[in-house]
Amino acid sequence: MKNRILLLLFLAAVGTAKAQQIQNVAATQEGKTIVVSYDLTDNTSGSTYDVELYCSTDGGSTFGKPLSAVRGDAGKEIKPGASRRISWDVLADREKLTGNRIVFEVRARTTDQTGIAMVFVKGGTFTMGCTSEQSNCYDDEKPVHQVTVSDFRMGKYEVTQKQWKEIMTNNPSRFKNCEDCPVEVVSWDDIQEFIKKLNLKSGKNYRLPTEAEWEYAARGGSAGSPTLYAGSNNIVEVAWYSENSGGKTHPVGQKKPNELGLHDMAGNVWEWCNDWHGNYGSGNQSNPKGSSTGSLRVLRGGSWDDYARFCRVAFRYHDSPGNRLNYHGFRLVLAP
Repeated sequence: MKNRILLLLFLAAVGTAKAQQIQNVAATQEGKTIVVSYDLTDNTSGSTYDVELYCSTDGGSTFGKPLSAVRGDAGKEIKPGASRRISWDVLADREKLTGNRIVFEVRARTTDQTGIAMVFVKGGTFTMGCTSEQSNCYDDEKPVHQVTVSDFRMGKYEVTQKQWKEIMTNNPSRFKNCEDCPVEVVSWDDIQEFIKKLNLKSGKNYRLPTEAEWEYAARGGSAGSPTLYAGSNNIVEVAWYSENSGGKTHPVGQKKPNELGLHDMAGNVWEWCNDWHGNYGSGNQSNPKGSSTGSLRVLRGGSWDDYARFCRVAFRYHDSPGNRLNYHGFRLVLAP
C-alpha cells in the first residue's frame, strides 16, 4: 500500500453478537486512521466482553481475520457503554483495500469470569534465536533459524493471582495480598490443571504458548523492530527485574507494552511455555512445537529476580515441569 492518506467510501458499518449488544455502529476517517464508534449494551447479564474489529471489501459478503493494528477497545476487557471507539491504523496493518464496498463489523463476545484480555497476533515469519542485536548470547540460542507461525491470540498480561484463585480456589503465590500481581509458585503441571478447569468453565481452548509463539510475540510479531527486550532496548521501560523490582513481583501492566500491546514479556515472572527444552535446528520451520520428548520444560522472559541479560527476547531457560518457584508464572494463548 502506498504511504498516502486513503479516501474510503464506507457502504455500512454493522454490529454482531446478540442483537441487543452492539448498536449505532459508524465509521469515519481521521487522516490515516479509521475510527469505528458503537454502543455496547447489556441489560441482563452484567457481562464483560472481548471486542474485535473486522473489515470486508466486498460489501459485507465475506470478512477476514480481525484487524490487528487497532487501538481503543480491541484487545481489552470491555464493559457495556455508549460511544465506544476502536481506531484502526490502515497503513500499519498493510491491508489492501480496493473498490468502494468497504464494510466494518464490530464483534463482541462475553469473557469468562477470569476476564483474561487477549491480543490478536497476526502470524508471520521471523528469525528466532541469537540475532545480531542480542548481545552475550548463550549456546542454546543458536543457530538462528527462520520460523513461521500462524495467527493466534495471546494474553495481554501474565495470569494474575485473582484469575488463578477464581479457577483453582487457592493462591500458591509467595507475594500475596496483590490480586493483580502475576501468580507464581506454579509448576508446568499445575498450569495444565488450571487450563483444564478454565476451558471447561469458559468453553474456550486456552493453552500455553509454544516457545516459537512466545518469542515471535515478544519480538512484536510482524510489527516489531529488533530490540534486546520485548518492546525496548531500555529494560527499565518494559521490565521489573533484579535492579528495580525491590525483590518482589508487581501488578501486571505497569510497564510499557511492546509493539503488539503485550505487557511484562520481559521480567516480573518467568513464563512457562508448552515445549520440552531441546537444541535448535538450523532449517526453516513452520509452527514448531519443540522436542518430542524431554525432562525439562521451557520458560521465557526473565523475572523480578534476574539480571537484564536473562530478560532478553532470545534467552532460554528451562526447569522440571513439577518445580514450583516464586519467579515462575505464565500467560495463555488461544486459537484466533
